[in-house]
Amino acid sequence: MIPEYPNNAATEVGSSVHITEESLRLGPLSDEIIGYFAERKISEGTLQRNGVKQESGKQSEICFTYKRKGQLVGCKYRTLDKKFRQKGINKALYGLDDIAEADEIIIAEGEIDKLSMEEAGFINCVSVPSGAPCKVSNKELPSPDKDKAFQYLWNCKEYLDKASRIILATDGDAPGQALAEELARRLGKQRCWKVNWPKKDDFSSFNDANEVLKHLGPTALREAIEHAESVSPTSSEPSNM
Repeated sequence: MIPEYPNNAATEVGSSVHITEESLRLGPLSDEIIGYFAERKISEGTLQRNGVKQESGKQSEICFTYKRKGQLVGCKYRTLDKKFRQKGINKALYGLDDIAEADEIIIAEGEIDKLSMEEAGFINCVSVPSGAPCKVSNKELPSPDKDKAFQYLWNCKEYLDKASRIILATDGDAPGQALAEELARRLGKQRCWKVNWPKKDDFSSFNDANEVLKHLGPTALREAIEHAESVSPTSSEPSNM
């Protein structure tokens, strides 16, 4: 369980100024963006269910809508050449409503990886809203009010507390592995499992969920998730959350 924090330690998602799709000028996706996702094996149905939009007048910018209890709380924008900006997001997990009643959840490193999980049959998945750390910190965990880089976990405490099993599907590179470790430190290693991505060749592995989906297909992605390994098989270490 995540420990309780003082009232001013973390701001509730959605407590900022009310926003709507109209105020953000969000509209349907262009053929270019639909084609971009199709190349990555992500269907229009998955895009529609997750409320993926684009800003009117900006044909090459994807808008990932962040919602909590059905209410729009922000939007993260991504150009096709991977430039990011955001509006209204008070740090939260992407896809939060998909884990509202889940006992087992998956945490991915990016919105496109969360969408890829759905193509493999996993709805119970969220993504972190920001990038991975360069390395694992050698310091003690900060108190919730000072844990700025991971504030999205504390803001989503009521959802994460329900999970008895958490699968960490972060990227296979060094920052992704550091992110998995930092998440496990906060969530409690005894309830965390980590995904090892399939081999690409004799010398390297695929880096993330979308790479696996794109090159090996949904069955291979599903098998990778189902064969996640316990972070700490014999640990009774409690959650810090």
